Amino acid sequence: MNDVTAALPLRARTTEPSWQVRYLLFIAGMGGLLYGIDIGIIAGALPYLEATATASWNLTSQQLGFIVAAVLLGSVLSSLFAGAVADLIGRRGAMVLSGVLFTASIPVMALASGYLPLLLGRLLQGISGGLIGVVVPLYLAEVLSPERRGRGAAMFQLLLTVGLVLAAVIGLYQAHSVDAAAAAVQSLGADEQRRVLFEVKDHAWRTIFWSCLLPGVVFTAGAMLLSESPRWLARRGRIEQARAALQRTVPASEVEPTLQQMRATDNATADAPTAGRDRLLSRRYVWPFLLACVILACTQATGINSVLAYAVNILNQAGLSGAAANWADVGIKLLNAVMTVVALVLVDRKGRKFLLMLGSGGITVALLAAGLLFLQAERGRTDVREQLQRHVSAEALQLRLDASQWQALAGGADARPQQLTVSYSYGGFSNVRSLRSDAPVEEMLTIRREDSVQPDSVIGSFFRRMHLNPFADPATAAHAPLQIERASIGPVPPPAHGWAVAACILVFVAFFAVGPGVCVWLALSELMPNRIRSNGMSIALLINQFVSTTIAAIFLPTVGHYGYASMFVFWAACTFVFFLVAAFWLPETKGKSLEEIEARFAR
Repeated sequence: MNDVTAALPLRARTTEPSWQVRYLLFIAGMGGLLYGIDIGIIAGALPYLEATATASWNLTSQQLGFIVAAVLLGSVLSSLFAGAVADLIGRRGAMVLSGVLFTASIPVMALASGYLPLLLGRLLQGISGGLIGVVVPLYLAEVLSPERRGRGAAMFQLLLTVGLVLAAVIGLYQAHSVDAAAAAVQSLGADEQRRVLFEVKDHAWRTIFWSCLLPGVVFTAGAMLLSESPRWLARRGRIEQARAALQRTVPASEVEPTLQQMRATDNATADAPTAGRDRLLSRRYVWPFLLACVILACTQATGINSVLAYAVNILNQAGLSGAAANWADVGIKLLNAVMTVVALVLVDRKGRKFLLMLGSGGITVALLAAGLLFLQAERGRTDVREQLQRHVSAEALQLRLDASQWQALAGGADARPQQLTVSYSYGGFSNVRSLRSDAPVEEMLTIRREDSVQPDSVIGSFFRRMHLNPFADPATAAHAPLQIERASIGPVPPPAHGWAVAACILVFVAFFAVGPGVCVWLALSELMPNRIRSNGMSIALLINQFVSTTIAAIFLPTVGHYGYASMFVFWAACTFVFFLVAAFWLPETKGKSLEEIEARFAR
């Protein structure tokens, strides 16, 4: 049967796309927009969330990390069932469901009054993102002809980058509002300054979340008007409906040959000995499945989602002020969009393999350069752990950081702004605080057990009784001493250093957009054989999101303990592995139908 499939190649034509194709590309692109907002919106909100929630909700850096990573964790959870949902209710139905979940998550986050509601809203947003990440590329792969499939995936990625730009612009607008408020309250007393700035920052992060509501509504309504995937319809024996769906997206002369290929492939798979069990890891499926999984895992191991989510924080640490860091963040997201347009032009000309090799090679160099810049800045820091440990009283620390205290900790009369990073723990509960001497309002370094040790939730208590809870035990931490694990102080890097790090991130993002940014969605949808595509994509995206979630969750604690250089060097090493995989194991799929790609792996 494989010979029959191979004998029915699709011939590329240069016909203009119909309005139906343009419409589905637009709605699929809107899915990419939501996915980009999922990833990018927290970058602008995080500095203000950190400034307000740590005080009013007593959030730790670990909890803030969970809030950032919750979108990725939600994607992991939804990836477990995204393929099954797409098979059960269809590709279109799954897209509508993802839009509804995204839209519902916005008021949950924007109206949150504590840690758990905000975490729940971020999880809902992540679940919608996980569905979008599986279903939209799956839908595009099954609906579009081979000569348009690369552009379809590139359009998804392009609107994803537009979503990142939109999130960055919203964050920049709020940053200017906060800066203007900070300048306006200089004449007020210190307590009144704190109160007003707290209200302004609290309003800023809530407004950032509210601004994402409209794109969710547009995507949800637009997905309801799409036609269903013809391959999904054909596999369920609904041949006439499949023929009608094909007539909307491929030239009339290709409708019957395409339908014949789809039916021939389904019959060939049905005749195979393993057809009844549909085993994902049977011999004919294992190599393309594993290859797709490795490519998706390596894509996230570049650190792209963490760099985009923490871009403002990274640039602040590198030496840029709040507004400058937000401007640089907007520039990063704009370049991402521009280079995705370049990828849109190149993906069907140069091929997936070439672009992945080019992208991963450039990313490796950019990450190494950023790591070396941070290493240079972090080498000049002074260890003040013993000084801070001496101020600990009754297992707590309260230290007013006025000008004389900053000078005493810095050990000299250095007039440059100073940056203090403190890593501490109560038993298994650890946290990181980072403070700057040039903050608008004089800060107090306060470390208390009640702010750091969080009780188990009902679910956490249940799993602890089962001895299955891997996190720190609050009962043990309730009596553990305060331990200052690491404390260092040093000059805030100059703006030139911050712009140098921003340049490295710009190069990183440019190469990512040209290579993995577009090609990863093609690899996800093209490499999987037809019969296992939905479930295989779910598992591959699950691995992808697991890697991304893990990196996002450990980012703040890791850079607090070991510095930013350690993370950038680790990402560079992972990306070099990505380059090797693309160079030596990835086949070229440009210009081939899904059935032809499957036949290649079946031989």
